[in-house]
Amino acid sequence: MDSIITPNWPVPSNIKAFVSTRIGGVSQQPYDSFNMGAHVGDVSQDVTSNRLLLKTLACYPGEIQWLNQTHSTSVLELPSSKQDRNADACYTDQANTVCAVLTADCLPVLFCDPNTLQVAAAHAGWRGLCDGVLEETLKVFSNPQDVVVWFGPAIGPDAFEVGPEVRSAFMAVDPAAEQAFKRSGHDGKWLGDLYTIARQRLSSQGCCNIYGGDFCTFSDVERFYSYRRDGVTGRMASLIWQE
Repeated sequence: MDSIITPNWPVPSNIKAFVSTRIGGVSQQPYDSFNMGAHVGDVSQDVTSNRLLLKTLACYPGEIQWLNQTHSTSVLELPSSKQDRNADACYTDQANTVCAVLTADCLPVLFCDPNTLQVAAAHAGWRGLCDGVLEETLKVFSNPQDVVVWFGPAIGPDAFEVGPEVRSAFMAVDPAAEQAFKRSGHDGKWLGDLYTIARQRLSSQGCCNIYGGDFCTFSDVERFYSYRRDGVTGRMASLIWQE
């Protein structure tokens, strides 16, 4: 198995994108072994070593400006002079500037306009997805209908069990979200499909060139971290940039 995944999507050859897995790093349990998150309790030296290995494998330029992700809808332009970088999405129209997000069940979404070469990355947990982080990210592009999107590894539709309040929150924004939920085997609980909801949200804004979305972090124990499955665990990184 590989330490990184390369998206299969129709973007120009000078657009580079990768997602790290949990395979191949130096972190010890429960972060074993390719953890990219410096905020989860892992040994900082191990995270630094993992990030250096990621740079070697992905050959990305410069240094990544990591976001302080808070399940918000804030979108930050990169490169940024801000010290805190509180945001859950980032974008750039500059070459050799990496957009990156960290996830472990939440949905990582990569964006590219093949005409302008502008790129973006978003972290969509259920709260951010419900509140509109993908729509806010799409707003930074001039022509949403031209944007190509790739969905990375997230918790799948057979594992994301939620209470009725989560379903109701999504349906309050868009009644069509009802299609993304089915009853689970537990009383009052529902199984939610983050990928379907994300497609609905983007399609409603005219963005229909969507790829990926065939992962489940919860069930794929060997490849992916899952916060819901393990609690204390590592993070995968999703990267995109223009060469």
